[in-house]
Amino acid sequence: MEPNTSFHHTPVLLSEVISLMEPQRGGIFVDGTLGGGGHAEALLARMPQDSRLIGIDRDPAALAAARARLAPFGERFTAIRGNFFDMRRLLAQQGVSGVDGILLDLGVSSPQIDEAERGFSYHADAPLDMRMDTDAPLTAAIAVNTLPEAELARIFFAYGEERYARRIAKRICERRTQTPFARTTELAQYIAACIPYKLQEKGQHPARRCFQALRVYVNGELDGLPSALDDACALLRPGGRLAVISFHSLEDRIAKLRFRNWENPCDCDPRAPMCTCGKTPQGRILTKKPITAGGEELAANSRASCAKLRAFARKCEV
Repeated sequence: MEPNTSFHHTPVLLSEVISLMEPQRGGIFVDGTLGGGGHAEALLARMPQDSRLIGIDRDPAALAAARARLAPFGERFTAIRGNFFDMRRLLAQQGVSGVDGILLDLGVSSPQIDEAERGFSYHADAPLDMRMDTDAPLTAAIAVNTLPEAELARIFFAYGEERYARRIAKRICERRTQTPFARTTELAQYIAACIPYKLQEKGQHPARRCFQALRVYVNGELDGLPSALDDACALLRPGGRLAVISFHSLEDRIAKLRFRNWENPCDCDPRAPMCTCGKTPQGRILTKKPITAGGEELAANSRASCAKLRAFARKCEV
């Protein structure tokens, strides 16, 4: 697929991200999910001239758009194709071992949803794809048509929290022996038919949870997230900040638990007179509760409705 330089999306919780990241501190910042470069542009505009930002994304269309958008910043901006799960290695290749700020926006960019041929949406007819990295071998069609019934059910339940996961997986496996699934709307309509109308969630497409689950599985979004967050924390210099934007409860839960563990890692018996594990706090949580979009932003961008922002600051004495 040729990169689409018209790739553009509205960054969510932008002012809140800027406030928490404090780019005016300067140094090296990383946008681990660069997308169209909206957050990165705002950070660079507020960073001192001797600072730099490194953007990472696995979508070539996003990288092409971000490079064009951020070209005015010259050598202060570096774009890398890759997955933020490999952030430590990717930064090491750039000669970077520590950074002052990391932003991770875990959502799917609007252009990926709106560009029908990417196969993310259950509303538009397209090949059943869902890959963020268009060179990756696994597509949603391969998953739906080849995975065992039990594994499909596990994916729908674990990644989509779909209560009818077993029923849907069973029906899909029965149907695919006759005709494999190839199109998004074909699968969406079939999933909808598996759930009695009176049991369907009001105001939501019946296939929403299963499509989310397939996207998460195809792109490996959750399996390596805890260790990726640990790597991000380890990369932060004293006083450095990590901001994470999540869009569903599974991602947010992982971020919340990792942050709590960094702030209070002691695993001694609470009845013990003193700590003997030797584990010390890595820093402090900046957001005791997740920050969500306000009314003005929601009116301008409905896709911000599910966004939750959490932030963590590395302690200054490491």
